[in-house]
Amino acid sequence: MTTGSVSPRRADTRRNHERILVVAADSLTRTGEVSFNAIAKQAEVGVGTVYRHFPTPEALILAVYQREVRHIVDIVPVLLGKHDPDEAFRVWVTDHLAHYMMTKKGLADALRRATASRGELPANAYEAMVGAVSTLLEANVAAGTVRRDLDPLVVLRGLAGLLLLDPTGNWRGEAASLADLLWHGMAR
Repeated sequence: MTTGSVSPRRADTRRNHERILVVAADSLTRTGEVSFNAIAKQAEVGVGTVYRHFPTPEALILAVYQREVRHIVDIVPVLLGKHDPDEAFRVWVTDHLAHYMMTKKGLADALRRATASRGELPANAYEAMVGAVSTLLEANVAAGTVRRDLDPLVVLRGLAGLLLLDPTGNWRGEAASLADLLWHGMAR
């Protein structure tokens, strides 16, 4: 009979997995490289644990990418629960999507190498991003703050300008400016 609790070993495994991903994301953001030995040391796990979770550097890089995408998609309902739809859009763009784009700059070369051997990036990541934008637009249409004829793909393409921000500069301020510019084009 189970009580619904997770065994300590399983919880420890999940914590290790998450620590490895956090450390790897930081490493990829800073250097674009993954060193299983360095990641293991920083995550305070054995190198065998890293290999057990991620048998290849490509698997680790793709897992970091998917974790980042999952975070920016999963935060949308949370933001809509805390903020009015227009503010939720701005917070999502400046605090979450722009941050992801800055992380992705460090991941770009690593992702290219990882996908060269495995094919292209998972299509579900792009679809999830379109879904996040759609959810934000639907909430804003219902609130009467944006036009009804907006195409989520066009809005996402407009947000791709975040990729041009300099991660060593004032990217947060520039992201806010880009969000405001895009918002004025979307507003009723």
